[in-house]
Amino acid sequence: MARAKIGLALGGGAARGWAHIGVIKALTKAGIRPDIIVGTSIGAVVGSCHAAGELEALEDFARALTRRRVFGYLDFNFAGTGLINGQRLCDRLEQELGDTNIEDLDPRFTAVATEIGSGHEIWLSRGRLVDAVRASYALPGIFRPVKINGRWLFDGALVNPIPVSVCRALGARYVIAVNLNFDVCGRGTVVPHCDPDVMPEPIEPELEAVVPPAKNGRSVRQLLTRQLFGESEAAPGISKVMVEAFNIVQDRIARSRLAGDPPDAMINLRLSEIGLFDFHRADELIARGEAAARRQIEDMRREIDARRAGVGHEVGMVEVV
Repeated sequence: MARAKIGLALGGGAARGWAHIGVIKALTKAGIRPDIIVGTSIGAVVGSCHAAGELEALEDFARALTRRRVFGYLDFNFAGTGLINGQRLCDRLEQELGDTNIEDLDPRFTAVATEIGSGHEIWLSRGRLVDAVRASYALPGIFRPVKINGRWLFDGALVNPIPVSVCRALGARYVIAVNLNFDVCGRGTVVPHCDPDVMPEPIEPELEAVVPPAKNGRSVRQLLTRQLFGESEAAPGISKVMVEAFNIVQDRIARSRLAGDPPDAMINLRLSEIGLFDFHRADELIARGEAAARRQIEDMRREIDARRAGVGHEVGMVEVV
């Protein structure tokens, strides 16, 4: 009797993605080992490290991050296609993953990216692992896009935020999905009208935005850092607006796609109070991921055993070119 393949779909969510590490640790302790791992954005980072046997190294890196160290990885780029060049992060990935090719991994791994211009959903299942991961997490406007095989690619969360469909196409009979944005945007509603008697508060000009930079660029760096990480009651900065807009789009697309192709098990994490750039909160996020997965372990075990008992043949595989 053939063995039913288990798929693990790891969704996007920037810093919240450290929770994926906790989920994988809990599944591994319970003896649930995926045959297929598909990641989008930060899910591609964690999934690739797990598939390459480097999850422990990634966990050590994440737990060691502080605000200052996070800032150190932000090589701001003022003349390119993204606010952050991303070379420092790439160098760290190279250090851990080297020249590993995706097709050499076991379990099977695929990263999801989006092609600029066409909007095509691109499944990266061959070639250099580091390049595929960089393309998958290249948040538009924040990180530079990545060119692979003549295509300019950026964040896969624009087309498939939680890639359940890819797991199924690659032959998974039981798919476990991880949603990092379950409570970030709520369910989204329509506000039909505004009270005409209530006038909006005037927006105070942001004087810091027009402060000329120092010769060493420190003022510009401080301004960008506040826009990315700071909290203020004033009008949000451009970086915050871009990220929040991306968050809303990702949430709507995820709900639509999951309605049409739901996973067999969904691990939803409540992380709305954690910012997309709070990478220094790895301890908390990993613990939350472990706890969320443990709550569903027994149900998943029963369902996987039942699914395997009913499998009499292998499902046809869809080969990605």
